[in-house]
Amino acid sequence: MITVTDRREVIIVGGGQAGLAVGYFLAQQGRPFTILDAASTPAAAWRARWDSLRLFTPVRYDSLPGRVFPGDPDAYPGRDDVVAYLTDYARDCELPVELDSAVTAVRPCDDGYLVELDDRIYEAERVVIATGPFQVPRVPELAERLDPAVVQLHSAEYRRPQDVPAGPVLVVGGGNTGFQIAEELARSHQVHLSIGSRQTPLPQRILGRDLFRYLETTGLMGKTTASRIGQRLRDRDTLIGSSPRAARRRHGIQLCGRTVDASDSEVRFDDGTRLTPGAIIWATGFALDHSIVHVPVFHADAGLVHRRGVTTSPGLYFVGLPWQHTRGSALLGWVKDDAEHVAQHIATSRRATPTRVPA
Repeated sequence: MITVTDRREVIIVGGGQAGLAVGYFLAQQGRPFTILDAASTPAAAWRARWDSLRLFTPVRYDSLPGRVFPGDPDAYPGRDDVVAYLTDYARDCELPVELDSAVTAVRPCDDGYLVELDDRIYEAERVVIATGPFQVPRVPELAERLDPAVVQLHSAEYRRPQDVPAGPVLVVGGGNTGFQIAEELARSHQVHLSIGSRQTPLPQRILGRDLFRYLETTGLMGKTTASRIGQRLRDRDTLIGSSPRAARRRHGIQLCGRTVDASDSEVRFDDGTRLTPGAIIWATGFALDHSIVHVPVFHADAGLVHRRGVTTSPGLYFVGLPWQHTRGSALLGWVKDDAEHVAQHIATSRRATPTRVPA
């Protein structure tokens, strides 16, 4: 028999920027809610990134609702700046965040949803899943074929160049993360950068103004997944402030093709070249993991069925997914738009029976 510890009107799963933004709007409504966060400290996902990380969006575009991101509007915040901002935001907005509260399952029940933790179970009329895009580090299977003597780190584990042993380093991944880490390592290491699919490089600043000012002015940041241009853009990643040419000429990084195989201490690329690195940084991204959600709101391929975060199961919502509605849905300064939409839906929707998983 399941014993419910307590009841809540709304439970938000995840205390990162998406969960905090939804919490802000619910607080403005005067609605009781609780934010459950698995980590023991605020802004844990940001604390786990490398030391020198900098946003490619300037301060003027990095604010959550109700509190301006401090600093020069044209400056680019570092990791610790974001950690401090999110920590202060939760405190100053008096948002009810419960740390060390990892949710193990969300299931439908007669009065809404059961939100299960190891030590307690909540019942909630509505649940918002705001666990963010950085959930499960993705590493290719070929990594298992490498000799244990080759040091391997996912970008989620990389912190600073001093932690990487001397000798040639291979960074795998041609996105913004891969380029940033490769450029930093190039100051002290011989760096090779493996690029699979080429991404369109865009300058950080154009005619003295930040790129995102142009993207906002032209309306590109607001193009939705339903628009023709949005459908094209969502499948095209872009490099911001980096390029293969600059990596090679300015930083001395040696560019390689796609990593296709590995054995012992050797890595092979699709252009036929080989490399024996002393260390590998896998900047190969993250996979979404919604396995805690035991509600039939997914396609057979595990894709979520929703409309701007509102699922087909009444009272169940998602916020902070990549391209949930627009290019900015998962970005710090734009997540507030989807958060406000979900909060408004919660305020206006009638209580209904959620969809159950078939027996």
